[in-house]
Amino acid sequence: MIFSRDRGSGRHTKQPGRSSAGADRSADRGTRRARSADPVPDVDESADEEIVEATGPYDISDAPDGVERLSLGSLHIPIVDGVSVRVQANEEGAIQQVALMHADNALMLSVLAAPRNESVWDEVRADIREELSAGGASVSDVRDSEYGAALRARVTTPEGAVELRFVGVDGPRWLLRATFQGPVAVDPHASPVLMDSFHGLVVDRGRDAMPVLEVLPLRLPREIAEQAKAQAAAEEASQPATNGVVPGSGPGGESDARASRPRNVR
Repeated sequence: MIFSRDRGSGRHTKQPGRSSAGADRSADRGTRRARSADPVPDVDESADEEIVEATGPYDISDAPDGVERLSLGSLHIPIVDGVSVRVQANEEGAIQQVALMHADNALMLSVLAAPRNESVWDEVRADIREELSAGGASVSDVRDSEYGAALRARVTTPEGAVELRFVGVDGPRWLLRATFQGPVAVDPHASPVLMDSFHGLVVDRGRDAMPVLEVLPLRLPREIAEQAKAQAAAEEASQPATNGVVPGSGPGGESDARASRPRNVR
């Protein structure tokens, strides 16, 4: 299923009426993203606030107002011109996979439960590295200019080599795992509108206790889920018999409900 809207784009700018508490939370999250102990030089506070306000992903508690977004439950995706949202969902509307697409670039997203005051990105990154290396991929540690420690990988597919970049963003009790694919995995400037979408993401962690590294649930809006269900039923009715074999089924057809082994409930 693909969602695409012809709307204006651009990184979010400072919104009127934003509380100072929200700005403080954004600044705290930006510090965690940098993952650096280097001292920060004195800068003009108003200029720094503008930078913080303009950059996400955001927690739901400090997201800018006045931005149209597609709500998928724990993840809200901004509507950006030229970027389509592709989801794989079951008949009940629960989403197994979500990806943002622009030209030859893709951005796959998942949100994991995390401790309140501890980053789990190092552990998740190690698991990704181990899995890719076991599959024969070339993997290297890099430092993302915005979000700190990251991974670069090149995997071989039947269509040829594919470049990947894995980035983690820490928030209050959540970790956003982002996988960039295509030219944007090598150079973020290859798709400015896809980066706009990434910077405008909003995470709604919710209040429920969940095991650490449990994937937060994503769900289609009710009206879209009903339309998709009706469309799927119509397509199934028009399909010829397949002797009990469902086209497209098999390994990889369903994603795992967990990104890694569960740990303590937080």
